[in-house]
Amino acid sequence: MSKQLTKAEEQLMQVLWQLKEASVKEVIEELPIPKPAYNTVSTIIRILETKEFVGHKAKGRGYVYFPLIEKAAYSNQSLHKLMNGYFEGSFKSMVSFFVKENKMDINELETILKEVNKKK
Repeated sequence: MSKQLTKAEEQLMQVLWQLKEASVKEVIEELPIPKPAYNTVSTIIRILETKEFVGHKAKGRGYVYFPLIEKAAYSNQSLHKLMNGYFEGSFKSMVSFFVKENKMDINELETILKEVNKKK
């Protein structure tokens, strides 16, 4: 999976990841005001299907859409692209940058390390 999403596509994927499956109408209901037009959302979902991020199944007279790519997999790919593009592939440099820029204190870092160690 090396395809990137546009901002609009990613916004719709966030809704589909949250809902697990939804019709175009249900996706629109979850979007912030001002709501995009039905045809706009429908077109973006069809683009997501072409990119193989979304699948569909028939339901009544319409379709229900669902993610084909897990959010974690896309997040991981996006972070690697960021790391490679801006931090010369160095995870340490990327983390150091975010720590400095966000003025994290030692307690926050220790909490993060504990969470990482739990998952090992």
